[in-house]
This record gives sequence, structure tokens and C-alpha cells, in this order.
Amino acid sequence: MPAGARATLNGPIVVLGAGYAGLRVAQEVARHSRRRVRPILVDRHSVHTLRTELYEIDRLAEPDADPARWLVPLSQALDATSVEFRGGEVESIDLDVRSVTVGGSAIPFGGLAICLGSVPAYFGVPGAAALCHQVYGFQGAQRLASELRMRFAASAETTARRPLRVVVVGGGSTGTELAAEIASAHWERIVAPGAVAPEVTLVTGALPLLDGLPRPLVDHARTLLGRARVRLLEHRNVTRVSPEELELEKGDPVPFDVAVWCAGVQAPPVVRALDAPHGHSGRLRVEPTLELPGNPGVFGVGDAAEFQDPATGVIAPATAQAALAEAPTAGRNLVARIRGRPLVPFRYRQRGVIVSVGVGKASGRAAGVTIWGNPAAILKSFVEKGYSFAAKHRTTPRGL
Repeated sequence: MPAGARATLNGPIVVLGAGYAGLRVAQEVARHSRRRVRPILVDRHSVHTLRTELYEIDRLAEPDADPARWLVPLSQALDATSVEFRGGEVESIDLDVRSVTVGGSAIPFGGLAICLGSVPAYFGVPGAAALCHQVYGFQGAQRLASELRMRFAASAETTARRPLRVVVVGGGSTGTELAAEIASAHWERIVAPGAVAPEVTLVTGALPLLDGLPRPLVDHARTLLGRARVRLLEHRNVTRVSPEELELEKGDPVPFDVAVWCAGVQAPPVVRALDAPHGHSGRLRVEPTLELPGNPGVFGVGDAAEFQDPATGVIAPATAQAALAEAPTAGRNLVARIRGRPLVPFRYRQRGVIVSVGVGKASGRAAGVTIWGNPAAILKSFVEKGYSFAAKHRTTPRGL
């Protein structure tokens, strides 16, 4: 069936995943249908995680850290909407039968939005999954914060006074933000007087630092990383992770006390298993309307989908900004499919990007202007808090 063609589909609308894409899609379906459609939102957790703020590892390590800073109860986000929440793990998706299996039970669908996000990609590196922390979910970030707190506390009590060696693998936004945050955090205040500042190494892998972002932004980020005393190792892939060191393709091994893996993400196994066209990292290739080819009423949104703008050839990145931009189109088109109305294409436009590079510092580019330092950090905080408020109060977030 050609993209945008009319088709009336029977059955409920099901949205898989309550991350940035899924929560917004479900809210948009309710809005576009004027609450006459009752979409089913499925997630294994009963909270929406503000995943883009999990790099704030120093805040997580504070003794009185409140999880509410990073977690929004879905009961709050969905209050006064027509969205029905169902908790459970998505075990399989059957595009032929048009049903999904959640917690052993089948849920039939007329329309479906696959918004299952992404999971860490370890690229077959031995030891990476078992020996490295990850911050792609709240529990993972919390475990890292707990270990850092424990180790910094121990260092404050010992006479050896050796700096804690922290290695972060991955030179994208997540790895860069995390490395800078750990290096510049006030651990003496957070943990105990006498905590020694850490030695932080950022291993970017084969690609250069913040590959694909504007050159002025990257140059400023390098400057801020240098001020935070983050050691950079570029153009070196990790070949093995041992209990106490990283082995690299070239150069000496890198010893560590704590290692964090931020080298990339991929589509979850249940998405990669689908009999549908896949793109990079197992993401579902979608049409301009965000529909899966040959599957009317089935949409891929956010990190689980690969959208290529037909006008520019640009592939939308796996970011929260892109997911939030796609969601309104997907929500509108889901309602259109149910009602037999034509679909509208999604138009991708990156509004800007800001990367946190230490406590109170950032580097970014918005409206064609490069900003950095404290002003960039303030703008990033404003954008993040704006989304947090929107998620809690069911309003439209104002991003870059």
C-alpha cells in the first residue's frame, strides 16, 4: 500500500515503550482523537525516565538524591488523558497476526507504534558487558553513582591518596558528558572531606570526539574537557575489557578502577527480530510517514526507527530531540489510519545541540550561533527542565 494511502484499520492503538517517543505518541493519539481513542501504552516500568539527564552522576551520588528528579510516574504523566497503561515486558511482535505478546498475554492491535528505544551495543568486545557500567537506564546510572560514592569514600579514609581511575568508553554526547561530569564534580562535598579528585580518561574509539557535530562546538568541548583535566584517547578501539584494564587496538592498556561503556546503542532484540527492513544497528527503516513499509498502521518512532529525510538524505539521529520531533506526526498518523484518512509526512529539522562538558559548563550550537561555558549550561538546563515539566503536566515541550 503506498505511503499516505487511505486504509481503515480495526482494533486498539498500542504504543510500545514509555520513553521520550512512546509517552509523547500516546499523549498525541489521545489529543488528536479528542480522547475518543483509548490507546494502550505498554512498558515494563511504571515510570518515565528522563534519560538525557542521567549524566548527572554527581547528583545521583548525593546521599539525599531524590529519584523524582529523573523519574516521572506514568500515573502522573497520563492523568486526565484517555491513555491506558499496561505494565509488562514486550516479548514479541507479530506483524502478520497483528498482536504483541506482553508478559505471556497477547494484545491485538489495529495501530501500533514501536517506541522501544535502544540498548547498549558492545560490538562483541569481550568483557565489556560484564565489567563496565552503563548509564542508558536509571538503575544503571544509580549503580555507577553508588560505586563511585563508595570508592571516593574509601579513598578519603586511606593514607595512600591515590586518585580514582575512571575510564569512559565512547566519545559521543553521552560519554563526553559523563566523563566531564565525573571529572569536575565536587566529590569532597558530595562524599567526604579528603576525597581525592579522580583521573578520568575518555576513550573515543575509532571515531573522533563528538563525531558529526559542528566543528566550533567540538573545539569548545575539547577546551572544556582540558580544563576539567579529562585525558582524551582518540582513534583507538577497545579490543578487550579485563577486570583492571582496557586493551586497545594500538597503544598501551589503560588501567582503571571504574569503567563505563558509552560506545553506542542498538535496537532491542525484540525489534531486531522483526521480519521488516532494518537499518544501522538494527533500527527499523520507516517511510516518510514513519510507517513500516508494507505494514499499514505500524509505525517506528525514536531510537528504534531509522528515518531518512527524502528531501535531504539526512538520517535522523537516535536522540531525544529527534524522538520528540517524530512523535506528534506518528500520533496524528495513527489516528488517521484508524479513521481511514490520509497520512502526513514527517519533516526532520535539527534545532540545535548542546553538550554538557562539566558541572555548570556546556558547549552548543543553536540558531546558527555557537555558545559555550555557563550560558550554554543554563540553556541546556532550561531545555531539560522544560521537557521534565511537559512530561509531568502533559504539555508540549519547548526544545531547541
